[in-house]
Amino acid sequence: MKSLTSQILARAAGREKVEVGELIVVKVDKVMIHDVTGLIVLDVIESLKVDEIIDPNRLYIFLDHYSPPPHIDAANIHKRLRDFASKFKIKNFAEINEGICHQVMCEGPVRPSEIIVGADSHTTTYGALASFSTGVGSSEATYALVTGELWFKVPEPFYIELEGTLPNHASGKDVILDILSKIGVDGALYKAMEFSGSGLKSLKMADRLTICNMCVEGGAKNAIFPLDEVTTKYFDELNINLNLKRLEYLKRIDPRNPDMRINLNLIEPMVAKPPSPADAIPVSYVEGINIDVGFIGSCTGGRYEDLFIAAKILKGRKVFSGTRLIVIPASKRVYKRALENGLIKIFCDAGAIVGPPSCGPCFGGHLGVVGDNEAVITSSNRNFKGRMGSLNASIYLASSATVAASTINGVITDPRKYLRR
Repeated sequence: MKSLTSQILARAAGREKVEVGELIVVKVDKVMIHDVTGLIVLDVIESLKVDEIIDPNRLYIFLDHYSPPPHIDAANIHKRLRDFASKFKIKNFAEINEGICHQVMCEGPVRPSEIIVGADSHTTTYGALASFSTGVGSSEATYALVTGELWFKVPEPFYIELEGTLPNHASGKDVILDILSKIGVDGALYKAMEFSGSGLKSLKMADRLTICNMCVEGGAKNAIFPLDEVTTKYFDELNINLNLKRLEYLKRIDPRNPDMRINLNLIEPMVAKPPSPADAIPVSYVEGINIDVGFIGSCTGGRYEDLFIAAKILKGRKVFSGTRLIVIPASKRVYKRALENGLIKIFCDAGAIVGPPSCGPCFGGHLGVVGDNEAVITSSNRNFKGRMGSLNASIYLASSATVAASTINGVITDPRKYLRR
């Protein structure tokens, strides 16, 4: 049985098939850089005295980590990227108001079957749309940009079969935290995590994007879902027509012996304790731990569905006195939809602060970094020491529902207490 990953790579290499572990050269469809990793790309291109980029329409540049720029260094980086885009006629340039790269890429640019590399580890997100997408170093991104191709070692598949139906108190964040708790930080090292099974139909695209986003926390090279009705509906809503006949091979993952089976019926709200996303346990084991800050946002937990469930819990309630709640929609599109449907008002009425689309505090950049000895519960993807600010802060990862419920009480709280009503 050929994995979806190997089939996509084979086509991109102009081959009928490729073997696991084989080194191949493939054509790259899209390259993504942002305002943290992109500067290195510019430095390399300038040092090589490159005057022209092969197909500049393949490059996507985002000003998302430091948006709006919180200091002079960030403002200067943005200026350099703008000047670069102007010089090389880069049309796909996302200004500071557009949002986080991984969310915006999935709102139009990404297509099934494409080879996409990004100078960011969470580029694995786009596999939810049946593409091969992975994070690479800035030098590799530069090579792909200048030559139009890149070499890969064909990853071994890691098949995960999903059964049952995801309960309404759980989300894709809880699913991936459950998986990481079982495989650890290297259980899928340089493997292609491929999802199949009857449970797929209960996972919304937002769930799939979150799952693929965090597969890299288990060491995965990439992650991928098959092209199914959920995928086609998602593209229909974006008014994007797919050539389904050409993409027929992406519709099925049917491993005889999956590496892991997950019963979605049993998924509980999960919380990852510091300092690793793999240190995940059911919320009941950590209920009552004091928190100072709640953060709902990032490329993992800032989609409309994340904001919707959080607003449902917060409606008519208040953030606990002495606790702060920061909400940052993942993109301008998400922000506008939340604004139009009254979610932003609910957050403001509850006592939250709503920021512009940005990575913000997720990587400890700005818009709400945490201080010494503070505890934060966040819908983002990493809780390494110092990730969101102080080296002495404690970071707990959870779904947006769990974050919202916890900020109401000032302690880690099971969201089912509010969702059952």
